[in-house]
Amino acid sequence: MNVHAIRAIYRFEMARTFRTITQSIASPVLSTSLYFVVFGAAIGSRMGDIDGVSYGAFIIPGLIMLSLLNESISNASFGIYMPKWAGTIYELLSAPVSYLEVIIGYVGAAATKSLILGLLILVTARVFVPYEIAHPVWMLCFLVLTAVTFSLFGFIIGLWADDFQKLQVIPLMIVTPLTFLGGAFYSINMLPPVWQKITLFNPVVYLISGFRWSFYGVSDVNVGISLAAIIGFLLACVAAVWWIFRTGWKLKS
Repeated sequence: MNVHAIRAIYRFEMARTFRTITQSIASPVLSTSLYFVVFGAAIGSRMGDIDGVSYGAFIIPGLIMLSLLNESISNASFGIYMPKWAGTIYELLSAPVSYLEVIIGYVGAAATKSLILGLLILVTARVFVPYEIAHPVWMLCFLVLTAVTFSLFGFIIGLWADDFQKLQVIPLMIVTPLTFLGGAFYSINMLPPVWQKITLFNPVVYLISGFRWSFYGVSDVNVGISLAAIIGFLLACVAAVWWIFRTGWKLKS
């Protein structure tokens, strides 16, 4: 294992984040803060509790998950696509670095950036809404698993994309709608029975539900199923990356 190569890729990606800190960190935190102002402080004060939790506090896990999914995918996909687009990927291909080390470096950096963002949003939420974390260890577990899984998913998108438009298709057209319809702003138990069953086919429901359980001890689906869902998706992404390189896909554009 070439630890020096992994460290170099990781440090380069993290340095790029801090060079564009307004776009990478400040903008998502500000955007999420607006949700807290509108839905938490303004609308939430006029709504009743959901499962014994105030509405402003109830939406915190969903908003964190919304930012975490989108930023994990965007960070990882953009990180590997830019060298392909600029042609600097050939420097990486000519170096004594294996595909595994490339994946660890890029995915590790993307997951770290997403975790920093998620924790910053969590701290920012305290300014607008009081909340408690019932299971902090499980909260961190769900946070790390989600960040790593969707960073790996974003890495796959970055390998697949051959233009900037394709980088945005899946996050904007698939992930964001699934998150909004996955219980980020409501409990699926509030839906009619038919729609409750349909919603269970949305994989993001299990992520948000498990993450919300770690905060308040309440969930729409069994916590074990939520944990199994995120681990299953992680294994699926690992298998997809293995298949990509096994069948001869290259990093170059």
